[in-house]
Amino acid sequence: MFIKKPADIPSSEITPKSLYLNRRKFLAGAAGAAAMAGVSLRELVSPSTTVHADNKIDGIKKSSFSTNETITPYKDVTNYNNYYEFSTDKYEPAGLAKNFKTRPWTVTIDGAVEKKQVLDVDTIIKMAAPEERIYRHRCVEGWSIVVPWVGFSLSELINKAKPTSKAKFVEFTTIEDPKQMPGQRGHVLDWPYVEGLRMDEAVHPLALLCFGMYGEALPNQDGAPLRVVVPWKYGFKSGKAIVRIRFTERQPQTTWAEMAPREYGFYANVNPNVDHPRWSQAKERRLGEFLKRPTLMFNGYDQVASLYTGMDLKKNF
Repeated sequence: MFIKKPADIPSSEITPKSLYLNRRKFLAGAAGAAAMAGVSLRELVSPSTTVHADNKIDGIKKSSFSTNETITPYKDVTNYNNYYEFSTDKYEPAGLAKNFKTRPWTVTIDGAVEKKQVLDVDTIIKMAAPEERIYRHRCVEGWSIVVPWVGFSLSELINKAKPTSKAKFVEFTTIEDPKQMPGQRGHVLDWPYVEGLRMDEAVHPLALLCFGMYGEALPNQDGAPLRVVVPWKYGFKSGKAIVRIRFTERQPQTTWAEMAPREYGFYANVNPNVDHPRWSQAKERRLGEFLKRPTLMFNGYDQVASLYTGMDLKKNF
């Protein structure tokens, strides 16, 4: 069943905790706040950084798909997470996922493909040269981030699996492990978490198979060891901790679309003109910023618009 919080207050209206605690500094001087929000990627992952040295990813190439917007500080992206497998509280997954084991880890590739197989995650990671893609990421609840993800186009893996002519959709199943994931011991959602894409969406160059961010391996609370990132869709479409990729002829029964179909559709394209039943999607608040900004159609990734030519995006939300 679908459980709502008692106050039913959308996250879009809740000031992030880190910003709230620093509100006096913000009011004391806008220049100081701007400096805090403007942390550069160089400062976060410079060669002299030693905090996460063991997780560095070598040979990362810059991607032309990257935005030039200010990157959200690492501390915000890793301490404010939607990850119901661990907790519905956005500040708890970082601590609860600290000891989550991501090795050994395998991913099953099956369904309508010529090459059904079970692959070690490290074999998948080595399939193509890693790229850094600085993507905007928009949550359906109204907050957003800009993250330097590391990975390669999902199409690289799809092409190696050799889908048959029957493969119209790609389904992603995430791990179900209540012993490690305390959020799965309850019934907030039906586990395991399942998401999916239409085949033409999955092979679009922007769809990313992701195993790192900020030049390092993914933190557990951000989807380690393997996730997808679909930047023109709301965040819940980007499944974390993937253990199965299945190719299907019919549209997958995805978790949120099944649990709350009026609120979370299969397509979930970022669309400021289609409100969530309980709040507007017209604006968003970037983590680390005080003021809201207008939400962009397709999250600003206009190159995917042709995928939906002729579709009613209010009906197919």
